[in-house]
Amino acid sequence: MTVRSVFWGRLRTQRAALVAAGVVALLVVVALAAPLLTALEGQDPTTYHPDLVDSARGGVPVGSFGGISGEHWLGVEPQTGRDLFARLVYGARVSLGVALAATAVQLFVGIAVGVAAGLGNRWMDQVLSRATDVIVALPLVVFALALMAIVPDGFPRPVLVALVIGLVAWGGVARIVRAQTVTLKELDHVAAARLSGWRGPQIARRELLPALAAPVITYAALLVPTNITVEAALSFLGVGVKPPTPSWGQMLTAANVWYQAAPQYLLLPAGALFVTVLALTVLGDGVRTALDPRAASRLRIGTGRKREVSA
Repeated sequence: MTVRSVFWGRLRTQRAALVAAGVVALLVVVALAAPLLTALEGQDPTTYHPDLVDSARGGVPVGSFGGISGEHWLGVEPQTGRDLFARLVYGARVSLGVALAATAVQLFVGIAVGVAAGLGNRWMDQVLSRATDVIVALPLVVFALALMAIVPDGFPRPVLVALVIGLVAWGGVARIVRAQTVTLKELDHVAAARLSGWRGPQIARRELLPALAAPVITYAALLVPTNITVEAALSFLGVGVKPPTPSWGQMLTAANVWYQAAPQYLLLPAGALFVTVLALTVLGDGVRTALDPRAASRLRIGTGRKREVSA
């Protein structure tokens, strides 16, 4: 059996992970199809509808349940009257896109630093390891908040948020990759490659990276929900994605004072954020179990015991 078939076989035994994978796939489809979905509704995320809010009551949406109607499937935003469904699905595109891009930056930098530290001489290992310790010790949200506050507004905000998160939070990836590299380089086939004259980049590309795939994929699956939360926190604090571009964290910021007059304005982005982070976390744990033979064997033993007890 191939490695891929073994992985899928283990993953299929975990119902929670399969449900989470379905939820994640649905969220990705919604994010990619945001223009189509809003076109079907006949709305967009930036158009104001002042006639749909009651200015005499401070901008509360007119109608029941926040202005839900055939034209506005989830109601409208207080004060502005912008369509909530359109802003929610476009916010999924921004939040998921930023999280995935930040994860890609973290993996690229972390793998490069970790492999260089593990394969390099003692001096290089010490320098890169201490630099990694500094990055790990930095408070992510506080440091990203400081960086975002000093960058001019002309730079595309979603790209900037992804770069800041990725460049501040690669330390965990580097530590894992360095530890695995130090172990792998002592194996016979890697030692034989070094004795045959292969240079560090050749050894890393042909011998180390395939063996590093499992721990890196496992860690990446757990990084995505963390990055979604960080993006939401930065937008909530006012230094992330700027209006009129919608994101869930930005929607939570604006909804902070409307939780009594228009509770759906707060519950919709908060619920979407909760479901997304939960699904990605469960899926990440399932991927870790499927890639770890020891965890997979424990899962099979536990399942067997349950069947014996039920019998």
